[in-house]
Amino acid sequence: MTDAAATTSGPEVAVGAVVVDGDRLLLIRRGRGVAIGQWSLPGGVVEPGELLAEAVVRELLEETGLEGVCGPLVGVVERFIEGRHYVILDHHVTLLEPDATPTAGDDAAEVAWVALSEVAEWPLVDGLAEFLHDHGILATIT
Repeated sequence: MTDAAATTSGPEVAVGAVVVDGDRLLLIRRGRGVAIGQWSLPGGVVEPGELLAEAVVRELLEETGLEGVCGPLVGVVERFIEGRHYVILDHHVTLLEPDATPTAGDDAAEVAWVALSEVAEWPLVDGLAEFLHDHGILATIT
């Protein structure tokens, strides 16, 4: 049985914040929920009545303490994780205060700026390195 066949509910819409500052990318380590212990983009499920751009900046603030402005769509990815189907819309985000220090909060156990050249070496959620490479964020994933 595939992950898709094991899914018991319809897809959930989620968002991710792609925050690039020079030669580094902002990542969070999931502290609870799906993909616990793995590194990912700040993000999460869109709440009822919430616009995608609102969800992106809310999740960024909740998980990193940083404020940003939601920019263009980077790409869309579908994931089947622990019996749940997610449709994730990742957006570029520009920080309002680029020199502010991120602080882990909400679902994030840790937050880190990671050199783009090292991102693929981190224990990332499945498919993230490939997604970032396919959308021009990472030059290489090997």
